[in-house]
Amino acid sequence: MKVLVIDVGGTHVKILATGQQQPMKFLSGPKMTPRQMVSQVRKAASGWTYGAVAIGYPGPVLRGRPIADPYNLGRGWVGFDFHKAFGVPVKVVNDAAMQALGSYRGGKMLFLGLGTGLGTAMVVDGVVEPMELGHLPYKKGTYEEYVGVKGLEKHGKRKWRRDVADVVARLLAALEPDDVVLGGGNTKELKELPPHCRLGDNSNAFLGGFQLWQKERTGKGSRQTPPQ
Repeated sequence: MKVLVIDVGGTHVKILATGQQQPMKFLSGPKMTPRQMVSQVRKAASGWTYGAVAIGYPGPVLRGRPIADPYNLGRGWVGFDFHKAFGVPVKVVNDAAMQALGSYRGGKMLFLGLGTGLGTAMVVDGVVEPMELGHLPYKKGTYEEYVGVKGLEKHGKRKWRRDVADVVARLLAALEPDDVVLGGGNTKELKELPPHCRLGDNSNAFLGGFQLWQKERTGKGSRQTPPQ
């Protein structure tokens, strides 16, 4: 089966389909609705063939459906019928979970996405579980407020790097993963990786999206992504 993977971000939407070598992208932004996203994806992918879609969504997802609108996009995502809009089966997962699945090498892996906020997910024995650790209390706010883009802009790179290292150390101690992957666009702002971490790659989001449908065929994988 050919799959179209859509990685929805706060600044860009990136897409890649089975058999294609080069991803395509277009601008998103605070006014983009799901209907606009679908329209632009269909236009960008008009020369591609696919029988299923995987969407990495920048917000909480429950049983394959968004349960809150993204902080940095337009409204209308909750309850939107992606299956009807694309005309093929669709799986929606949290974007951090999709990239985590594509980054997985085995055992118990913690994924931390340093982007607009803090994306978090665990993969244990091949099963991905999205998490919302970024909203846990930290100092005078939350983890996300210190290691997300707001923290970087407010406190500067040096303080932000110290906070990233501290947050990683705390989550390592609490969750005891075998492997920690740091992904997201702001990893480029790190001078060096915190101990026991390896660097992810945004392209792993596409690998994760393809794997969602591969696991559907084998009967293994994510607990949170039944087809719509």
